[in-house]
Amino acid sequence: MNPGTPSGSVTPPTRGRRRVEIGVVTSDKMNKTRRVVVERLVPHPKYGKMMRRRTVCHAHDEHNQSRTGDLVEIMETRPLSKLKRWRLVQIVRPGTQQAAESDETPAATT
Repeated sequence: MNPGTPSGSVTPPTRGRRRVEIGVVTSDKMNKTRRVVVERLVPHPKYGKMMRRRTVCHAHDEHNQSRTGDLVEIMETRPLSKLKRWRLVQIVRPGTQQAAESDETPAATT
């Protein structure tokens, strides 16, 4: 028992900060799941040249908001299924395909 806390009260453990990444949605064909590619630059171990490396994450998108090509922010979470370990936080920038569709919609009505 801590001397500063009353007997019987338990302080919940503090949770560490969760990892947050920004990536591009490459597939939206699954229901409530998005395939997100996160790219990073790492130096070659011997030569030092910067190389592109990518990680594929499966993220949970509760409301099916994001589309292919969107730049999204994802956050690490508990395992939700066999592959899903991330969840969608926000759409940082809509993809070019989605922006082009919204521009064509008013023109098609005239």
